[in-house]
Amino acid sequence: MDDIGSLDVRWIQGFTNKNIEFVDNKTTCYPCGSHICFLNLETKMQTVLQSPGRGVGVLTANCNNGIFAFSEQKLSPSIFVYIFPELQMKKELKGTAQLDYTSLTLSDGGPYLGCCSSLPDHTITVWNWENAEPICSQPKAGCDVISLVFNPLNWLQLCALGSKSLTVWNIEKSARLHVLKPSVIELPATDGSIFERSVSFSHTVSDKLPYFGPEMPPTAISGLMGDEAESILTKLCTKARLTPTAICWTATSEIYVGCAEGFLLLVDPESLSVSVLFNPTTADAIPELRQNNFQGLTLNKNGLIAVGKEDVVHCLQIKGSQINIIQTWQLEQPVRTVMYSPDYETLLLSSNTGQIYMLSPAQSDKIVKVLDVLSGNFVAAAFLHTDKKICVSVRDSGDLQLWSADGSCLGSLSLQTEVMSLACCPIAQYAAVGTASGNVLFIDLNTEQQPRLVHQVYLYHTAVDHLSFDQEGHYLLTGASDSHIYVLEAKPSKRFSVIGYTVVPGPILSLSTQCNRDCEQVKVLALCAGQEGKNRDGSLLTLLSLPARDLSGPDCVDRHGCLSGHILKASTYKVPNPLKSCVLGVSEVFAYCQTKKTLQRFHLPQDTDSLSSQQVVQLKPEQEVKGHPLGPASLVLSPHQLWLASVGRDGLLRIRETASMERYIELQCHSYRVDGVGSVSFSADSQTLLTAGFKDGSLLCCNVRIKGVDAGKVNEATQYSQTMDHFLRNIFNTENPVLIEWPEWGQGYPAGTEKPEESEVSAEAVTVDVTEQDESYAPPSHPIWLESRREAVIKEDNEQYSGTKENMKKTVKELRNTIQEMIRENENSPENERLELHEFNLDVDEQRRLDAMVEEEVARVKNEIEWDILAKHYLCDVLTRQCWDSLKVKGRSIKAFHSEHEVKNYPLKGRTEKEVEELCRVENMRKLEKAACTLQQSNLKKSSNTAGAKEEEQGKEGHEAESAALTGSISAQLGCSNPHLYDQFSLQTREQRISQIILLQDVIYRIKTAFDTDFEAMYRQKVQELSRVKERNRRIREIMEVLDMKEELWEPSLTISEQPERLFTVDDSEIKAEKYLTPEQKKEEERKKLEEQKRLAAQGDTFRDRALDDMMDGVLEVKKEDILKTEIPPPEFVLTKPDIHWTEEEKKVYKEYEKKTKDLSEAKEKYRKSLESEMKKLQVSTKDATVKFDETLTKLFERKIKCDMAVSQEELKIAYLTHSVLIEEEMTNRELELEHKLEKAIVHKEKIGEEVKRHEEEVALFHETYDSIVATDKVLDDDFKKEFFDVPSFVLNQLYKLFKRRPRVQKMRTQTDNSSNPFKEHRLCGSQAPDALGKMLEAMDELDAPENMPDGLKPAIWKRFCRVRRTKAESEQKVKDKALTLAEMQAFLQRRKAEEEATQQEIKNLSDELESLHNEKKRFLTDTMVQVLLQQGQVEVPLTDLTADYTDAVLVHRSVVEDLNRTIRTLGEQKIAYMEKRKNLRKGIKQLEWENKMRMMQIEDLNNKMRDIQTLQLSEEQKDYLRDRDRCVSNQVSILQKTIAFQEKIHLQNVQHRRRKIKQLNRQAAKKAEQSAVLEQQIPSLQVDVAEMRRIYEAVEDDQAAITEERYQEIIQKKNLEAAVRAQAEELAVLQAEVERLRMKNFPSLEQLKHN
Repeated sequence: MDDIGSLDVRWIQGFTNKNIEFVDNKTTCYPCGSHICFLNLETKMQTVLQSPGRGVGVLTANCNNGIFAFSEQKLSPSIFVYIFPELQMKKELKGTAQLDYTSLTLSDGGPYLGCCSSLPDHTITVWNWENAEPICSQPKAGCDVISLVFNPLNWLQLCALGSKSLTVWNIEKSARLHVLKPSVIELPATDGSIFERSVSFSHTVSDKLPYFGPEMPPTAISGLMGDEAESILTKLCTKARLTPTAICWTATSEIYVGCAEGFLLLVDPESLSVSVLFNPTTADAIPELRQNNFQGLTLNKNGLIAVGKEDVVHCLQIKGSQINIIQTWQLEQPVRTVMYSPDYETLLLSSNTGQIYMLSPAQSDKIVKVLDVLSGNFVAAAFLHTDKKICVSVRDSGDLQLWSADGSCLGSLSLQTEVMSLACCPIAQYAAVGTASGNVLFIDLNTEQQPRLVHQVYLYHTAVDHLSFDQEGHYLLTGASDSHIYVLEAKPSKRFSVIGYTVVPGPILSLSTQCNRDCEQVKVLALCAGQEGKNRDGSLLTLLSLPARDLSGPDCVDRHGCLSGHILKASTYKVPNPLKSCVLGVSEVFAYCQTKKTLQRFHLPQDTDSLSSQQVVQLKPEQEVKGHPLGPASLVLSPHQLWLASVGRDGLLRIRETASMERYIELQCHSYRVDGVGSVSFSADSQTLLTAGFKDGSLLCCNVRIKGVDAGKVNEATQYSQTMDHFLRNIFNTENPVLIEWPEWGQGYPAGTEKPEESEVSAEAVTVDVTEQDESYAPPSHPIWLESRREAVIKEDNEQYSGTKENMKKTVKELRNTIQEMIRENENSPENERLELHEFNLDVDEQRRLDAMVEEEVARVKNEIEWDILAKHYLCDVLTRQCWDSLKVKGRSIKAFHSEHEVKNYPLKGRTEKEVEELCRVENMRKLEKAACTLQQSNLKKSSNTAGAKEEEQGKEGHEAESAALTGSISAQLGCSNPHLYDQFSLQTREQRISQIILLQDVIYRIKTAFDTDFEAMYRQKVQELSRVKERNRRIREIMEVLDMKEELWEPSLTISEQPERLFTVDDSEIKAEKYLTPEQKKEEERKKLEEQKRLAAQGDTFRDRALDDMMDGVLEVKKEDILKTEIPPPEFVLTKPDIHWTEEEKKVYKEYEKKTKDLSEAKEKYRKSLESEMKKLQVSTKDATVKFDETLTKLFERKIKCDMAVSQEELKIAYLTHSVLIEEEMTNRELELEHKLEKAIVHKEKIGEEVKRHEEEVALFHETYDSIVATDKVLDDDFKKEFFDVPSFVLNQLYKLFKRRPRVQKMRTQTDNSSNPFKEHRLCGSQAPDALGKMLEAMDELDAPENMPDGLKPAIWKRFCRVRRTKAESEQKVKDKALTLAEMQAFLQRRKAEEEATQQEIKNLSDELESLHNEKKRFLTDTMVQVLLQQGQVEVPLTDLTADYTDAVLVHRSVVEDLNRTIRTLGEQKIAYMEKRKNLRKGIKQLEWENKMRMMQIEDLNNKMRDIQTLQLSEEQKDYLRDRDRCVSNQVSILQKTIAFQEKIHLQNVQHRRRKIKQLNRQAAKKAEQSAVLEQQIPSLQVDVAEMRRIYEAVEDDQAAITEERYQEIIQKKNLEAAVRAQAEELAVLQAEVERLRMKNFPSLEQLKHN
């Protein structure tokens, strides 16, 4: 791989404000892609460190010692610890994290690193990174941790900031053991109130009446069990809390906490108390801080530095609970992060938009911007074709930036629109940018510090995905998803005009160009997805060939802008596998196939002139090599066509030779966790590459280093670059000045130039500045270039052919009038000469097309309507099935005839099989219980006496009198009670209450069913009554017709509530729209009409019918009703002659006429009166019947009220019982919960007890070691004078003073001695100085210097003295270390004992609560709720405030109360005796009255019976029975005998069947016995095998135990031998010292002899 060369990172840019840290006083570091950047704040120089792993996760640094650490981004990531400025890896930490780390932190007090892993373990781990060992960890502890911070003064405290929580983790030490213990900080509520636990997790008992049981905690009510139940309920039942966003440790080991709601808190980790320092909701809050949300906090000597969502930095002075702003700095924009350098001289501020600011408060208040690289993800980046190697990049937000060769930002331009693509022109210093709104922007880059927009053109309604210049700068080609490729002039002198367009088969996935200078052609390769391509893969390659000459002639494009076929040559190729991207080389194509994850090379055929543009050529890959591990990948060819670069979602950049693609060099540019690399670009000399991350916001520049024989390719690339530069220099010198003269977009055009047509179109297309467009801007009123071109063509045609169009319109109008006249004449023509309408169509094809369109639209609308109707039918069916069909009794009502009275029935669903089975089970169980109870009572009755029987009878009478009130319901009075119901006073167990609920539900069902039966009878009665009323009304209407009366009749009918099923039927009168008939229905209607006409025509007009109508009004007899219509015609002479000319006969005739007329009038009057009386009778009977029905309905309504009362009473009892069952279930849940907690607490106590015992043993053992060391130290002190026995006493005293003297060692502090350091005056706690002994020994060297030697002392003795003193100092330091360790171990042991005591107290509390719960449960089960019926108006006992007030009570002697009670009892007995006599007397009187009434009723009854017997009519069967009774009895006996015989026969058959079944079972039992015997025979052999296996296991276990015992004895023997050797060595040392002392004592030195 790397044997052919390498890729070296030149620079990298990008800033996400993810992490930024100080590594020394003047250098910061922050992650950028897969690298870490180090920025010197003074020199602005940048250093880059590439991650040794896959990407960079979270970063942390310790600025005091230059240590920084970061995690990688991969599965099972590691943590790398580096040192600055060497940038050398110190350690690699491999933890238990499986996916990622969320936070890292380094301690100031030692080599300790804290980390928190993400899903799935969420483990907080503290490492000793020097040893690469974890010292403690806690799983499932950091579910929402976003930041970890060590206490600067105590590394044993670690604060974990979560998204919604704050936790302080204390590291408890005991020698080498470390344990993490959490302290959760209860944050205040969002209104600033300190949190109080409002959720009770223990049951409470109320003494108030009525007693409904204890109030259980939410855990018992919800039924949640386990460790997380309380935490879940706490979150659900408590108020919302503040959201912490920033933390800062103080110099007193407290914590400032900033919240997103604008609160500032102070937390004490020791007492876990929280105080609110600033509340923005109060009236006296500082106005400048009201809108601040404290995104960043840091501490300085003067106060607290705070930043928030405003562009202001505040320095706050906090005294107690008072906050004052002592200083304010104004920024350009808001910042999110603030921190101090290690020397507390520099304040660093960073924003999310890519800016870093620096402030030195002690020197100046001026804020300096040290980095401004903006923010956002890079879309694309490319090199400008200049010698400076300047590159240009665009971000998705529309920010365009220019970068120098060393990576510094030269200038930027905000386009304020979403950008999709970028390309740089080779013949002028400008860039083309494609936007998401379809515009192509042209940016002038000659002024590097101030790029400017000079032109734009609106080409697409979709995003411009691809932009590409050819190598010689002839054209700019654009591509998008609408399959259109536009060709634009790349030269500024030609105004970037649009030459034309062409259409390719499908959305464009990739676009590349190749310029052939020899044949003066520009070839364009487009990868198309095809019309069916939906997954962004393409298998069609379209190769377009354009001449490299001026295409402005009229023959190059048609009037609509489409390139002509003789100018644009197109060839289409198809590949076997779909491709993601491709690039065009010299007569070959390089492509990437995501399906196979391979790079492929295709050779293009040279002779394509004979192929048509529609013909598709199949291509097969000539070479195929392995691609990227994670795709898809993009390909780019180097300018000299010899190197192929590929980048993918894996973040890798690979460079290959186009001649042989097997070998490559690669570089991990970006992380695959953020989708890898988005784009790659070569420089003009092919020596430098530029990659942009897809989502990591980084831009990387690297150099290509080629080794060995392949280094010649570098020379070729350089030569090609120089050749192209020389070739394009003249063009560049011509075109670039023209570009410089262009004004900024929207400010006019250069002087002396004309505005071309295309520019006019573009200016009209986008009238607003691009900086005012949002990312989805697509001006609805401004067409794209193609639409403008078409509109211009249409406008031109309209102007050219306006006269012709007018003539054509007139001709068409005349033709239409002629055809309409012909149609009218055709309608008046005879039928055989009439033409069809379609024969008048002049354009049959157009008519067919329009008909097809109409039919298609009709079919579509019809289909939509049918689907809508189907959906509504389905919904109707579901509703009907669930709410109507499922009802056994449908809900309906009955209304009164003469009032608004209405009675509704009970809608009932049928009982399910499960309900019926449950009811049967309960009833059977109750039958068994009653039978058992009856049997027990019968046994008791046998042993009872007659007096007891009398008392029982009296008790029964009293019980019968009281049962109506004590049952608590009137259901028994309605006859709907269930005989198996329990007594209310005997409901003790849960099963009884559940059974009672089931029985009560049955009672309710019976009540409703009984009422529904009566309701149905009443409903049928009303239906019958309505039919009678209709019949009477029909007769009344006939009478009124006869009497010629016109009155409105009262005719009642059933309403919708009485007939709800009518709602399911839609009448035609309800539909207002015209009924639609299908062609089949229309044909059927026409057929019925024709049949009716034929039937009427067949009847004809006969003379017999006419004669009958004329003579007798169409009837053969005169009805009685027609008498009123009968009229006697007067004689003819009455009309023709006056009465004086009548003859006698005529007078007689007239008299007869008058007589007949009078008789007819009397008959008419009589008949009319009879009809009127009949009509009145009918009306009266109708009213009487309906009034009687209303009275009956009133009675039914009264019964409905009683049923409602009974149902409500039963439902109330069910509610009480259900509540008691739920309370009992809650108490059971609470009991299980307490038992679970108690069991868990006991296990925890046992575990802690074992730990306490173990730690006690360790402390005792360590105490012995400490005592031995202290004793050894004392021995050294005591042996000093013995050691220097040969020294004079006055010198010895001086030596002893020097022996006790120790140097002063500078005590270790947390920070340097800078006056700005707020932690300067505070000692570092929680750790010992690791090099304290070394510093002591270094300081001892000064004391050991010869100038400190006493006068007259020999150097040899001084050396020996120094050696002894050094030994003593080491021993003292060792004693101090051991003492500190012993104190830690004792403190750790004390905390464990306190924890054990707390657990013991918790166990006691749980036991007490469990016992209290048991007692309360017993009380609840015995204190049952009873429902009692009371008469209305009876004085009832109040249910509340029964507790008496004894404040005014007086104490009296007990005897006084007893005497008074005795007197009251005596008087009460006398009164009761008098009342009994009175009751008996009244009872006798009532009994005599009742007997008298009974005798009278018996007499009346006997008289009625006698009368009935006398008038009794017997049937023939009864008469036969009376005549021959014996014969009838014998017949019945014979029938019964036959029935008995048949039943005996059936019984014998059943007995035989049962016997056969018994025989079969006996045979099966015999078989089972045989099988058991076989198995019993196998038992001895199995027992032998088991015994052998047991012996083998015991032998192995004995051998193992023996080996273990032997190893244990060897260890003990070795330990004893080592102790013996140590003791002998010590004894030998003592003896040698004694020998030396004696030798010195016996042989004095010459100096002593001289002195003497």
